[in-house]
Amino acid sequence: MLFTQLEFLLFFVLVLLLVWSSRTPRIRHSFLLLASYYFYAYWDYRFCGLIFLSTVIDFIVARRIDRAANHRAKRLLLCLSLFANLGLLGFFKYCNFFIDSAAPLLEAMGLGTSSLSIILPVGISFYTFQTLSYTIDVYRGMIKPVERWIDFAMYVSFFPQLVAGPIVRASEFLPQLQRMPQWSSRRFYGGVQQMLRGAIKKVILADRLAEMVDVVFAGSDLYSGATLFVAACAYAGQIYYDFSGYSDLAIGAAKMLGYRFPINFRHPYLATSLSDFWRRWHMTLSRWLRDYLYISLGGSRGGTLKTSRNLIITMLLGGLWHGAAWTFVLWGLLHGLGLVVERFFRSTTRKIVDRATVDLTSGDQSFSRLRQHFHVAVNAMFTLSVVLAGWVLFRSESLDTAVAYLLRMFTGADGIDWFPPLAIAAIACLVAEHLLWLTRFRPMMRLRFDAWYSPILTAIMVWVLLLYAPVGFRPFVYFQF
Repeated sequence: MLFTQLEFLLFFVLVLLLVWSSRTPRIRHSFLLLASYYFYAYWDYRFCGLIFLSTVIDFIVARRIDRAANHRAKRLLLCLSLFANLGLLGFFKYCNFFIDSAAPLLEAMGLGTSSLSIILPVGISFYTFQTLSYTIDVYRGMIKPVERWIDFAMYVSFFPQLVAGPIVRASEFLPQLQRMPQWSSRRFYGGVQQMLRGAIKKVILADRLAEMVDVVFAGSDLYSGATLFVAACAYAGQIYYDFSGYSDLAIGAAKMLGYRFPINFRHPYLATSLSDFWRRWHMTLSRWLRDYLYISLGGSRGGTLKTSRNLIITMLLGGLWHGAAWTFVLWGLLHGLGLVVERFFRSTTRKIVDRATVDLTSGDQSFSRLRQHFHVAVNAMFTLSVVLAGWVLFRSESLDTAVAYLLRMFTGADGIDWFPPLAIAAIACLVAEHLLWLTRFRPMMRLRFDAWYSPILTAIMVWVLLLYAPVGFRPFVYFQF
């Protein structure tokens, strides 16, 4: 059941009616829990057992951690949670990856190998990270364990963010369950608008860009370097509009139900550094990796070498989290190395730019500002180059095809020139959206409840969806993770 399908619309309207007619928090939470499990069972009812098992384990372990007599007992209980959750995630998501990776070595030793028929449960990466963050926060003493199982089960399985995020912390969501949400027409209307924006991003922009991306990446050896570059930009737009569109739909749905989710994207292609990019892209995952992995490894303490090691390990595992393939591992390594290079050469780059422009800027305040803008532009170009090359790795089926794609793209190889107008228009929308965010028109992009233009733009979004939505539905990109 996709957010952009009629089935979900009917399901969501029924949930809204039942939830807002509930008299007590217990009845409301029971409705939402049943609805969430129905939503998940719609994908495959067999996976409900996994999410139920993960919920029970972490609910019990967290309570035992809070009551443990000493630190050693707490650590053992935390290890139990990590082993159970990461064990399930590792088996379903990475078992075949490790078998296939070890196949050449095992065959050389005379041992046969074969992949297992394992179906990846949808959303397992997301709800696993949510339950782990809860247990770790209880272990660290940052939150107290929840008293009622139904509240924790709702936190884990709440259907708007269940299958593709955002990754909501227990400290952000569980306190909201302690009080009965009050109806607010302003909040409800804001949720409607956010869901409409998400639907526009997905079905109008992301799916249009996918029409070019799928064709070019399937036969990259046939197309010119310029076409490959445009297709890489198209994929950058597709994955942004696809995933930020899903996040908008999830956040908007939660808002209409009376709950608040953290934002997940903040115009990432305006980033002036890789660290800035990760503060803007999939923000809930970035914070999770920072707080529970990078800092646990030591963070920036211990000198340059240890910091570099921690950055690379964090991004490598972040890449592996996205998918069980070497392309994702290399994508994570690329970003890890990019962060290391950026951190190491940050002061050096500034000195080089300053020296290159010192003759122009000396003694003039306006030229001094120009030098600063030039420095920012150099960093932004480096960031976008790394991000774009990374998206080629992210989208490619194998390392060989990714390398071949990048070589043809950056060497300007000959081939078919193909620039479909709809894809170019969608890329132009991507550029315009990011640039408008820097102007005085930013408030209009928020569609404030009391703004005179808000109902007009809302009606236009509905009209565009009804008139221009493509036939058929594409699954969201992040469903595969």
